[in-house]
Amino acid sequence: MKKYLLLAIALIQFSCNDGDLQIETVDFDSIETVQFCETVVVNAENLLFKINGDEALIIELPSNLLKNEITTTDITSQVPSATQITYRIFSDNVSTNYFCDAIPPLTPSVIEEIAAQDGQIFITTVAGEGDTFVHTIRLSGISFVAENGSRITNLEINEFGTVTTSL
Repeated sequence: MKKYLLLAIALIQFSCNDGDLQIETVDFDSIETVQFCETVVVNAENLLFKINGDEALIIELPSNLLKNEITTTDITSQVPSATQITYRIFSDNVSTNYFCDAIPPLTPSVIEEIAAQDGQIFITTVAGEGDTFVHTIRLSGISFVAENGSRITNLEINEFGTVTTSL
């Protein structure tokens, strides 16, 4: 009887699994510069990104979301329906060339790519110097869910940054 009890306890102990719970942090607050290829324009799709060593936070804004006019209320865009946000982890440090070259370099390679499943982008536009407009981009409720089902928590990317457009 002791053998069966010992066997049952061993089976119960080894059959429990914590689900390989991973808690990750996406932190781009220390990166103030929003990068892009060439210029940001109001009548085309815009690819904006922030690089933090071997990580990148990428935002694909749809055409005409940025407007060359002062806003009195925030312009809102839903994620992922209108705007796409992607978090990538690379095998090594990544540079602007990776995003801007016609043919991206072979290295570093993408280890993991996670698309945002939910959230909103808010854009406020004010007049800049001369014929320019400054667009402040804020993120709210952005939720990343990895391929294995784990959710990235402690999302510290509320202030994405600013970009400038001209007439």
